[in-house]
Amino acid sequence: MAHAGNGARLVLASGSPRRREIMESAGLEFEVVRSDVPEGPPTPGEGHERYAGRMARDKASAVSSRLGRGVVLGADTVVVLDGEILGKPESAGEAAGMLRRLRGRDHGVTTGLATVDSGTGRVETAAVTSTVHMRSYDDGEIAAYVASGEPFDKAGAYGVQDTGFRPAERVEGCYLNVVGLPLCRAADLLSLMGMACAEGRMRGRDGHCADCGTSGVWGEAAG
Repeated sequence: MAHAGNGARLVLASGSPRRREIMESAGLEFEVVRSDVPEGPPTPGEGHERYAGRMARDKASAVSSRLGRGVVLGADTVVVLDGEILGKPESAGEAAGMLRRLRGRDHGVTTGLATVDSGTGRVETAAVTSTVHMRSYDDGEIAAYVASGEPFDKAGAYGVQDTGFRPAERVEGCYLNVVGLPLCRAADLLSLMGMACAEGRMRGRDGHCADCGTSGVWGEAAG
């Protein structure tokens, strides 16, 4: 369980079911409060890590402003291909187009993280980037996946954890980062806020999330 010596509560500023499941699997006790901060485009010259960090901070700050106490954790995950940020698709055509562009190629996935102490206003931020190598799925698989509705709430139009579509051949770096919440770095930020976070369950022996594996590389053979 996550707890602080001053009894501060932990609040997740996200409605993402994937982030909620990751935190629950780590044994964390927390509340969910959606931020409802719109995910607009990057500002001119803003890189993907800075953008993801800004969005995470904005989400955490928006929720923190409505609380009297507690530590708020915000996160924002972006997919980056050829320097372009791919957001969540707004149509079937856009989702299919993203999946065709990603097919058989590697790209980056960055999650920005921010913690805000509602009592003191203290803010801590971080960003984690992993590399995803996509498999060469065919057009029929793309059509079936888009028809399932799964791509529409996901950056880049895919979920790496999807066991039916299985879009990725392998992931270099933190696997849970690609899902949406790198527990390894989240533990660091929560620790800075004075929260004990059951770090044995949130980290592997090599300092990565347990799901990353000892080499930091995940692939089909690792499941």
